[in-house]
Amino acid sequence: MSTLTQDVRYALRQLRKTPAFTITAILTLALGIGANAAIFTLVHAVLLQSLPVAEPSRLIRIGSKITCCVNSGAPDDGDNILFSTQTYQQLKQGVPEFEELAAIQAGFAYRPVIARRDGAQAEARSSMGEFVSGNYFQTFGLNPQAGRLLTEADDIAGAPIVAVMSYDTWQNQFSGDTSIIGGTFWINTKAVTVAGIAPKGFYGDRLSSTPPNFYLPIESMPVLANVGYVHDPETHWLDIIGRVKPGVALGPLQQKVSAIVKQSIADNKDFIGDKGKALLAKTHVGLAPGGAGIEEMKDQYASNLRILMTISALVLLIACANIANLLLVRGMGRKTEMSVRTALGAMRRRIIGQLLTESLILALLSGFAGLAVAFAGTQMLLRMVFNGANRLPIQASPSPIVLGFALLLSLVTGVVFGIAPAWIAAQAQPADALRSGTRATSTGASLLQKGLVVLQAGLSLVLLVGAGLFSQNLAKLQHKDLKLESHNRYIVHINPQTAGYMAPQLEALYRTIEDRFHAVPGVKKVGISTYTPMEDNNWGNYLQVQGQPTHGIGASFVKTNAEYFASVGTHLLAGRGFTMRDTAAAPTVTIINQKLAQQLFQNSSPLGQHIGPPKSPGDYEIVGVVEDTAYTDVKWENHGMYFVPMMQRPASDTGPADKDEGLYAGAIVLQTERPMDNVEALARRTLASINPNLSVVKFQTFNAQIADRFTDDRTIARLTMLFGGLALLLASVGLYGVTSYTVARRTSEIGIRMALGAERASVVAMILRSAMLQAGIGLAIGIPVALFCVRYVKSQLYNISSVDPSVLAGAVVTLALAAGLAGLIPARRAASTDPAQALRME
Repeated sequence: MSTLTQDVRYALRQLRKTPAFTITAILTLALGIGANAAIFTLVHAVLLQSLPVAEPSRLIRIGSKITCCVNSGAPDDGDNILFSTQTYQQLKQGVPEFEELAAIQAGFAYRPVIARRDGAQAEARSSMGEFVSGNYFQTFGLNPQAGRLLTEADDIAGAPIVAVMSYDTWQNQFSGDTSIIGGTFWINTKAVTVAGIAPKGFYGDRLSSTPPNFYLPIESMPVLANVGYVHDPETHWLDIIGRVKPGVALGPLQQKVSAIVKQSIADNKDFIGDKGKALLAKTHVGLAPGGAGIEEMKDQYASNLRILMTISALVLLIACANIANLLLVRGMGRKTEMSVRTALGAMRRRIIGQLLTESLILALLSGFAGLAVAFAGTQMLLRMVFNGANRLPIQASPSPIVLGFALLLSLVTGVVFGIAPAWIAAQAQPADALRSGTRATSTGASLLQKGLVVLQAGLSLVLLVGAGLFSQNLAKLQHKDLKLESHNRYIVHINPQTAGYMAPQLEALYRTIEDRFHAVPGVKKVGISTYTPMEDNNWGNYLQVQGQPTHGIGASFVKTNAEYFASVGTHLLAGRGFTMRDTAAAPTVTIINQKLAQQLFQNSSPLGQHIGPPKSPGDYEIVGVVEDTAYTDVKWENHGMYFVPMMQRPASDTGPADKDEGLYAGAIVLQTERPMDNVEALARRTLASINPNLSVVKFQTFNAQIADRFTDDRTIARLTMLFGGLALLLASVGLYGVTSYTVARRTSEIGIRMALGAERASVVAMILRSAMLQAGIGLAIGIPVALFCVRYVKSQLYNISSVDPSVLAGAVVTLALAAGLAGLIPARRAASTDPAQALRME
């Protein structure tokens, strides 16, 4: 212990004596450690974090995949993911291996509620409301922050409607007001009592950028949301998660759950006939760990975070190579000291230990500095990766796990980059201290030092190529012709259902919306639709041509009003558009896009033909064809779509219209004559004048909505450019350091050359040639490595399967210029050497 204390004190004295070296080393390594710690903070929060619940390891999710939101029909592969309420009840009763089994509304983020606190001055707000089973909180083993949580008694039809408010909502919107508990809120125009507050730190059963504000019982959903599928055995809309009893084997449990699910859905219409029976035979259910919740964000961000973790690791490797070079230079400078210590009897093991102690202290100091970089970097990454998520359940402050990660990373890097310099420095011979001169020409930098520079150059090229590829990918996406007109267009998301409108009232509502907005000065077109292009939404169905025996073709559909196509800039190519005469009582018609026309009719005219689901292919008459426009994602190409008038239902649908959710519009598209900066305020006032409960769920310009679909690609492009630039800087510093060291070691040689008549230009060329040779070898290694690595990021790129020559050339030129600049500075210094001064030093 005394030896270690002595080594630490000596190491601190040595580092204090060389402040330039110490500061440079700490800052260099802090950047590498900080970048890795920042990325690890996100990786831990998104990929590794467990739910803040009791014994998360015993939570099991039924259904091994993620999907959304309300589905009917049978999956082609037989893998059931979502479940009906009936299936959930049968599983709850028939699988005693679960201590608790909870059901959760899938895709609640797509169905916000309108909430208003009881009181004359309260304003209705769009909020996230998640419908859950009464035993939801009990399944997770949670206790309330205040009041009480939901119980089984709350989840009974006809029971008084209660809600649990999230802790963040309670604090941020109501400042922790205790009168909230037991108070009344008007949710979707219905009175609801807040029973209690969810525990602090609990953001729901999934990591989401829009966690719930309110938790509501499933049985209140028909009343609050006016939906008819809650008790429909053929509609699958629930996620299920349960807590298994200790010692339960998952294999037999999965077989049992699959058998109950198969029995539950056997009478559904989708499993009638030979094809249905074949689908039923394939029906099964997967089980997945549920301790991290329903992992929507994990699936969404996992690949991008892994790419960033790899990139940051390469940056750390470059930083370590830089530090190793600095320590090698430092070790050469202390060669005489080591020789004297060896001559005085110091053992080589003791010298290596002391030098490693210096490296470890340097690494630990860098680790602490890296935590500051990590904190600031995590804040930046949160803003970039999760743009617009103001209530994201991720803590940017260093957690104990992140602190441990940074400490471990510091220790590992301290040993890795310190072991070789320590070993080389410890090889000093006692006789070296006695030699008084070195008339021999110095060899400059060692092979190891040059090898480290080559490594840095090669890795930097790989990162620069990666940055170029992701930037090229972003440019391709952003410059793709979406066949849309986004200028002077504004998207106003609404939800008439939550404002209390019933289906028979909707046609009059839509006419009123059109009239009121047309009365606003500057508004040119008013489009109304279920959803709009380039938003995260999609409604799909299977279609078949009447009179043709072909199998159904999958297509997406949108319900619209007459001005919708003009409002989004979609052009009509054949036939006619929708008119005011296409009402609920008029013959059912549809407009299809070019791709669907090609899929269904090849080169024939589709006008006048009838299409519909395979069981009723005569539902709609095709009256027009529009161009292919991008909807959910620009990468989703060759995508068939059809459009239906807002109030029309399929001709074969004879069910009650008052429960048809397809009649409810989700968006208003406003086209204005000129740019206007007060459209949101105008929209809110206009809707409030129609109905105070008709709130704006979300407002965006059309340009902003389109830009949001490129957020992930933009983030990756920016971060790879940031890390690529950092790697280039570190590699340039490394090359500069080695070249400067070479010049210092060869001062005598250069002085003799110049005394014998060497030109300044030849000296500059000699030094530059050595620097560029190292960079060139790094390029030669980095190019094939970069070409090889493309296969691992190809899935993240749009129509890019190999490195574009321009990207590769740009990366090579950038690195060559940086290397040239890094070598030119010490080369010019070498050419300024005074021969007489150099010989006097010799």
